[in-house]
Amino acid sequence: MSRLMQWMEKLRQRWKLRSLGQVFWVLVAFACTGFTVLLIRKPLLQGLGLAHLRESTGGIFLYLLLVLPVYQVLLLFYGFVFGQFGFFWEFEKNMIRRMWSRGKKKPE
Repeated sequence: MSRLMQWMEKLRQRWKLRSLGQVFWVLVAFACTGFTVLLIRKPLLQGLGLAHLRESTGGIFLYLLLVLPVYQVLLLFYGFVFGQFGFFWEFEKNMIRRMWSRGKKKPE
């Protein structure tokens, strides 16, 4: 088995997907989402009057706060387009759970 197929099989098992074809479409959705964010980032920030954000260190944090929700919505959109909405819906919920649990302090 080629290295690519081994890598895709590992992803299939890790993500609990049914087939390598499903792994392919999940990867396509991730790629399309990243490319779309790359294309709309500058016009989005300019439209909001925030094109200068990336020039300052503090602006990077605000930039991420604005772009991250857009990325998440686009990920669900492309997941729907490529027939993988269920996977991405669970992916988003798990990510939010992980972020929420890290924010909480553990009782001593």
